[in-house]
Amino acid sequence: MKEKTLRTPILVLGLNGVPGYSLFRYFNRLFGGTDTFDGSSAQIYSNGNREVYGIRPNARPCVFGDNVFAIDAEETEKLGELFKEYEFGTVIDASGNCALRACECDEELCRLLNYSQGVDAAKFAAQYGCELIRISTDMVFSGDEKRHPGRPYVETDPKDPIHNYGKHQSEAEDEIQKIKPDTVFLRIPLPMDYAPGGCAGAIDWISYRFRPGRPATLYVDEFRNPIYGIDMCRVCEYILTHEFPAGIYNCGGPRKVSLYNVGQIVNAVGGFPSELLIGTPRIEAGPLPPRVGDISTNSQKIYDLLPAGMIRPWPTRDDLMPTDFDWHKRFGRNSGNPAEMGSEEAIYKWLVLG
Repeated sequence: MKEKTLRTPILVLGLNGVPGYSLFRYFNRLFGGTDTFDGSSAQIYSNGNREVYGIRPNARPCVFGDNVFAIDAEETEKLGELFKEYEFGTVIDASGNCALRACECDEELCRLLNYSQGVDAAKFAAQYGCELIRISTDMVFSGDEKRHPGRPYVETDPKDPIHNYGKHQSEAEDEIQKIKPDTVFLRIPLPMDYAPGGCAGAIDWISYRFRPGRPATLYVDEFRNPIYGIDMCRVCEYILTHEFPAGIYNCGGPRKVSLYNVGQIVNAVGGFPSELLIGTPRIEAGPLPPRVGDISTNSQKIYDLLPAGMIRPWPTRDDLMPTDFDWHKRFGRNSGNPAEMGSEEAIYKWLVLG
């Protein structure tokens, strides 16, 4: 694929979520920026070249620095002023909020966060001629057994979201394509990295529950295709430095994993007490919020355009994939298992970095 120059400055929206937090740190470092990072907070310093900027909500000050702006989703005029002043060359829109229960309880706020802010960013990106990557979600699909295609979802399968978060992300895809047809959309499943505050991403929420001895209940019949955060970032860099075709791409890892499997892996690799993990079918979750089923996705469309192996299976090590319901009760629990297991350092090494 033909190479091109990455257009700067870069604006990353959504520093309050896992994808935006990961992408901002990655590109900030790529251009020589520095940060202190402990998995729960970051202090970001501009390197003086002003190549990378980020946007976070006013209420989330755990990401800060002179290249970070506090702008809420409804502050459209303020966002526009930022585009005018800094003349961004690239926008990576990872805005949104996937707190499913909160989104069901406040549909207006859900639409503001998962639709309106992204549409506003797309309008400004079109007005100022920016390149645009929109981070979307696999939850535009339901995994409903009666409507499921019987195989992993491909990009052309009909969307059928079952909750406000998926509905508003789906509507944002449709509207942004109209506004800026040359947008690249990445439907990211579970991005395996940390979130600001240390308890919003899959890995850090589970660890957050286990660390003080609290149980975590995870569903045995909700399936996703997790992707390492660093792989997601490298994909975005590749897209921005090559003549990459616009359109919608599933962008998950090649390994299908249940949420319960994720809990097993974090539990065993972190060396947490095995009895803290509870596995249950999603029907036990109750009606609010609605739970997706098997929304595993086929990402071959994007694999064919990327260097081989750029998106790795999560976890990368085959022996870290559970083989049965009680796997986490055995793995790493005796001297015959890998010595490097059983710590939060091991979680970072194998489940965040890979």
